[in-house]
Amino acid sequence: MEFSELLKKRRTIRRFKQVQVFDKDIRYILEAARVVSCGGNVQKLRYIVAQDKELVKSIFENTAWGGLVSPNRNPEWGKNAPLTFIILTAKKDEDGVGQANAGAAVQSMEYAAADAGLGACWIGAYKKENVEKILGLPEYEETLYLLAVGYPDEEPVQDDIEADESMKYYLDEEDVLHVPKFKIDAITQWR
Repeated sequence: MEFSELLKKRRTIRRFKQVQVFDKDIRYILEAARVVSCGGNVQKLRYIVAQDKELVKSIFENTAWGGLVSPNRNPEWGKNAPLTFIILTAKKDEDGVGQANAGAAVQSMEYAAADAGLGACWIGAYKKENVEKILGLPEYEETLYLLAVGYPDEEPVQDDIEADESMKYYLDEEDVLHVPKFKIDAITQWR
């Protein structure tokens, strides 16, 4: 697939088929994170792949999903919830570089997932202390983000919008998620 097609194909997925992701696909996703740019090439990020059903359920119970379409788009455990989480961790970072590096890594993983026919949801809304306790992280380490990964059980669509239109994502009458994105000229100044 051409990269420009992949950019447009990738959408945040919040409903997943109840089929386990192959390890080879998780490794493909992790490879995208491993080679991404990071400040000073410090490579402080670490990854935990959670696939054990009870562990995934415990993490899932500490997450929040799509505030603008909640509760209508919240996944339900055992029905359409993710069966895999990739958790980004690092030693506690006072300068904030870890957050920027994690953002680059998550975005690369999202595109790798889409390229592999998977869906992903970048999750920053979760009970951090609870998840860190569930994972048994040492005090000097923290979670930065979660990435839910699985086979998509929905097909969100992108709507290109002008600068004066609402950017709030929404569900239509057929339960299809619409994700507005500003057109280039609505967000760019040429000088």
